[in-house]
Amino acid sequence: MWAKICANTNLDDALLAAELGADALGFVFAESKRRVTPDQAAAITSDLPSHIEKVGVFYTHDAEEIAETVRTVHLDTAQLHGGHDSALIAHLKQLLGYSFGIIQTLHWIADSSFDSSAGVSEQLDTIRSEGGPDRVLVDSRVGQLGGGTGVSFDWTAAGEVFRNHRGQLHLIAAGGLKPDNLAEAMHLMRPWGVDVASGVEATPGHKDPDKLARFLKIAKT
Repeated sequence: MWAKICANTNLDDALLAAELGADALGFVFAESKRRVTPDQAAAITSDLPSHIEKVGVFYTHDAEEIAETVRTVHLDTAQLHGGHDSALIAHLKQLLGYSFGIIQTLHWIADSSFDSSAGVSEQLDTIRSEGGPDRVLVDSRVGQLGGGTGVSFDWTAAGEVFRNHRGQLHLIAAGGLKPDNLAEAMHLMRPWGVDVASGVEATPGHKDPDKLARFLKIAKT
């Protein structure tokens, strides 16, 4: 299974994740305790193995700003938050090339009294019908926080949504994942990939080697 370790802030953590089998490493360029500047991220990516996919996490809809960061950091992929924006994606492809990677983020409300199934399914249908990115990350939303919350959502309900779109889109599960619950999440949702940040940290922005190793071992089994 494809596995992304997100919110990297230092070279040691990034190299360890790569050594342990991560497919992709993420760098947050949005308001966050784990935010890095383009120059800080570039100092890390320059020493990473070439096979590692380097992903920038963006909340802005400014294509020029994203493209400038992509070029500075030598990113392979942009992970977009803030709602699906087909015009933004088209502009990025124009600026960075058709082969440049895009991961669209959608949010599942982490509230047991609210069912996000219909809304997420509708957004997935729209992305597919518009010929949008084939990789979509489903993360939990808590209030105004749309990432890095460490809070899970309804994996049973999400499993049905994932099943209905499997084979049409590459769906990536995120939000509240950690070594102790990853196997359950994979069983219930059967995602194409998984993404983790806080679930493998010792403190915000700094990975716990044991948690990181356990998470990637399960993801890659």
